[in-house]
Amino acid sequence: MTPLPQRIKEARLKAGLSQEQLGIRIGLEPESASTRMNRYELGKRTPDFGLMTRIAAELNFPTTYFYAEAEDEATLLVAFYRMAPASKKKILEAALAES
Repeated sequence: MTPLPQRIKEARLKAGLSQEQLGIRIGLEPESASTRMNRYELGKRTPDFGLMTRIAAELNFPTTYFYAEAEDEATLLVAFYRMAPASKKKILEAALAES
């Protein structure tokens, strides 16, 4: 099973938004925003990549977080995404030196 539905829900709850609020903020019609977000969180429907990019941006998560299979990778993606550019550069340099 894909981690996408659960990750959308967890990120939305961390942001303190209802399904309707998130849906409206990413450009869904107010009349269907809650229903559509509910279907995504239940895994009944899958948002296309463009919509996932808007969801991720609104929730301050990298898009790749929602697709990462391993929890440690997902955590690392979020940490890296939120780092200052200078810190990112140091991490990348260290990682490249290891490979």
